[in-house]
Amino acid sequence: MDNEVDALRRQVVAHIRGGMAYETFEQIIGEFAANMRGVVPIGEERSAWQILGHMHITLADILEFSTNPNYKEMNWPDDYWPLEAEPPATDSWENAIDAYLKDRGTLEDLVVDPTCDLFAPFSWGDGQTLLREALLAADHQSYHLGELVMLRRLLK
Repeated sequence: MDNEVDALRRQVVAHIRGGMAYETFEQIIGEFAANMRGVVPIGEERSAWQILGHMHITLADILEFSTNPNYKEMNWPDDYWPLEAEPPATDSWENAIDAYLKDRGTLEDLVVDPTCDLFAPFSWGDGQTLLREALLAADHQSYHLGELVMLRRLLK
C-alpha cells in the first residue's frame, strides 16, 4: 500500500507543477512583457496581473486552509482579486511569481510528506482532505493558466 500512496503523492505533485499536457506556470507567466501585464483587452474582464494575483491569493488561501485549524474564511470575490489592472510597483510581478512558487512548493512538500495523511478529513472543515485541496490547487492553476494563454494570444 505504501508504494501506491507514494506513487499517488508523486502524481499529485506532478499535477500541481503542470507541464504534462500544457506549458508550465513558469513558461506561461514568462511570456508576458512588462508593458502587457496590466492590459485588459477589449471584451475581457481582467489583466494578466489580476489573474496572477488571483492565482497567488487563492493558492495561499488553500494552503492556509490546509494547515491552519483556526482558518478564517475570506470574502468571495472581493478578497480574491486584485482591484487594479496594473501591477502597483515595478517589482510586484516578480514578487507575486516568487510568492506563488514558494506557496506551491510548500503545498508540494505537504503532499509528499509521509506524515501528512492525504485522506484524513480536516477537523476544521466539512470533509475536505489534503488530497482534495492539492487537486483543487492544481485544477485552479490549470484553469487560470488557460486564461493566461488566451490573454497572451489576444495581446500579441
